[in-house]
Amino acid sequence: MDPIVLRQQGCRLLGAAIFTLVVAWPASAQNAPASAASTSQVTNLEAVTVSGEQPGPGLWRISKGDHVMWVLGTLSPLPDRMQWKTDDVEQTIASSQEVLGPPSIALKPKTNFFGKLFLLPSLIGARKNPDGQKLQQLVPAPDYARWLTLKQQYIGSDRGIEAWRPIFAAVELYDKAIKRHGMTASGGVKDTVRSLAKKHNVKFVTARYTLLVEQPRDAVKTFKSSPMDDRECFGRTLDTVERDLGRITERANAWATGDIDLLRSLPMNDQREACIAAVTEAGFAKQLGFSDVKQKAEGIWMEAAEQALNTNAQTFAMLPMEELLSPRGLVARLKAQGYQVEAPDGSDAEGMAPAQP
Repeated sequence: MDPIVLRQQGCRLLGAAIFTLVVAWPASAQNAPASAASTSQVTNLEAVTVSGEQPGPGLWRISKGDHVMWVLGTLSPLPDRMQWKTDDVEQTIASSQEVLGPPSIALKPKTNFFGKLFLLPSLIGARKNPDGQKLQQLVPAPDYARWLTLKQQYIGSDRGIEAWRPIFAAVELYDKAIKRHGMTASGGVKDTVRSLAKKHNVKFVTARYTLLVEQPRDAVKTFKSSPMDDRECFGRTLDTVERDLGRITERANAWATGDIDLLRSLPMNDQREACIAAVTEAGFAKQLGFSDVKQKAEGIWMEAAEQALNTNAQTFAMLPMEELLSPRGLVARLKAQGYQVEAPDGSDAEGMAPAQP
């Protein structure tokens, strides 16, 4: 088996779905630059995803003297049938000395090739509840009744999922629901940016915090036997699937058409905070030092961004959209340190014209 595949599988010792929750589910955006579209385009399609070629959002401009960083806000989910028009982004990347990826987290087991190979069987069943418990025993009765209805609607008569932990069942339901509503989790934006950087021979810098797991077998064993308070995550996900998919579709359309005003007006986090807390507050996470990895990854990104702004004449970067729009986000932190920030529509530019790459 390919060593890279083994490494990727071995690093899933805490479960791919849980890792996805902490890193990006459902975080902000993932796509690009261009002119703003009218609000009516999105409003009229709030229950239907846009399709065909779309410009994506404009780029934020962060500068220090003559040094400029153009930042693309990323989002999840995005319209599945959208074709992202990347002409402006490609031109910006081609003129940059560096492309900086968003904050990311990696789990790395401290073991050799054969150790990874023999670790894989222990991952089987990691999604299941400890002691063979079922969803019905772990979540409130009203939530379980709602689950049965939504499960039938989006998943079908899958009996195996009834043995999963609530957080994993929530991930599965959410993924199936957004797919049914014409959306996709990634939209391929980060992969497209990485490909464009490679095409133009521009260095791609990964702002990644790597958590080294000293005893991966013990970590898997601890995870599989440890309880997790993920009932709120489960309930909030049910809420999202029941009544918020229209708003999530509207948000995805706003990203696709470049409607920054509408993006500002729509909440970004959905059930994400409750699901992140379920992971980071669990006993196994604290044992592994997993509770503050998001902050550490953000710190690595900030250091890389400041170095790029000090070194490069021009840099292209990606950040979750919430980090661009939030008054407590990473861009706000750069602004507080004296960097100039201009939004694509000029709304943060203190009267200046909208930024153009």
